[in-house]
Amino acid sequence: MTAYSTIVRATHVLTNAAWFGGSLAGAVALNPASRKGDDARERAQIADEGWRRWGPVQGGAIGLHLLSGIAILADNRRRVVGHRPTAAAVILKTALTGTAVMVSAEAYRSGAELGEALERAETDLAARDKARTLTRRMGWLQWATPMATAGLLVLDAYLGEQQRGVAGLLDPPSSFKRRS
Repeated sequence: MTAYSTIVRATHVLTNAAWFGGSLAGAVALNPASRKGDDARERAQIADEGWRRWGPVQGGAIGLHLLSGIAILADNRRRVVGHRPTAAAVILKTALTGTAVMVSAEAYRSGAELGEALERAETDLAARDKARTLTRRMGWLQWATPMATAGLLVLDAYLGEQQRGVAGLLDPPSSFKRRS
């Protein structure tokens, strides 16, 4: 494996880890913490500030993840074409990556829309109803990105296992087999 290949693979895994970790931190920490604000406007501002700070990092991570994924695919094109389990995993990973991108984009869009609706909710009945609907949507949507990106991490582990040699660290050594 070349240094270039190692750097590309490390970038791919690290950017997925950032994508996963940031979205998980949002679901378990930032979003619940934002509910501690005194009123709807303050709660929306807290969440908006956190996501506004994280957004460029997550966007960069997603972009680098996609680019490094393309580079890995180009590097492994023969194995993908010639090895059915690898091809199946790559197809699944591509579909899951697309899902994660779409869910991340929808969460970003819905979150921004929710912030706007919450700011108007005290005086506007339609905005209040919209805020309720968006809050329910964000309740499940906030977990969709960490679940999809966790699936990508699992698939990366699976694909990595396909590349290792005959015996791994956790495999029992063949020289210690019992002889009858």
